[in-house]
This record gives sequence, C-alpha cells and structure tokens, in this order.
Amino acid sequence: MPPRTLGLTDGRTIWLSTDQTVAERRCTLTHELIHLERGHHSCQPPRVERSVEAEAARRLIPTERLLATLSWARSETEAAEHLWVDTATLRARLACLTEAERKRIREEDASQG
Repeated sequence: MPPRTLGLTDGRTIWLSTDQTVAERRCTLTHELIHLERGHHSCQPPRVERSVEAEAARRLIPTERLLATLSWARSETEAAEHLWVDTATLRARLACLTEAERKRIREEDASQG
C-alpha cells in the first residue's frame, strides 16, 4: 500500500493497512465499504471522499450516542475513544451535523450550564 494510506479498494477487494488501531480499522473498513456500495474502483476526487467520510461517520456514530458522549467527554480524544472511532471520523461527524442535531447540542449545553 502507498505510504500513509489506511485503506483502498479496486471495486472488488478492500485492503487495509496493518498499522492501525482497532478503531482506525473499523473506520477505514466502513469508509471502503461505502466506496464499494457506490461502485467506486479507484481514487476519488476530494468532494467524493468528503461525502464518503461523512456517510461513514454517520453510520459509525449514531446521533444519540454522539449527544450522550459530548455531554461528558473532556476532549476530542476521549470522545472518539468512547465511540470506538478515530478522531478524524469524529471530526467528520461533527462537520456533517444536521441543523436539528446542532440545535439539540445547543439545547443540551444550555440545560447543563
């Protein structure tokens, strides 16, 4: 595999780097499975990669678990570890929040403050 590549697919087979944590492998595999679902078989443009990253993050981090974890986690690393994802996937999930999810987070913050 190319250096710094965590996973890739040719449209039929998925390869994963062996130098990953369990959480990283979980995230990478989900990402690559979405590529397969979408019929991708080679590198994709950044716009497509962002879409795949967002979908993987949504699948791996359900809204309720995210909200519950954000209510007590003291750091991004702690939240990601609890959610069994890598920090990149947690960041992707936070970046693709719906307006309704953002509202719930604000309401939760207000009720705790």
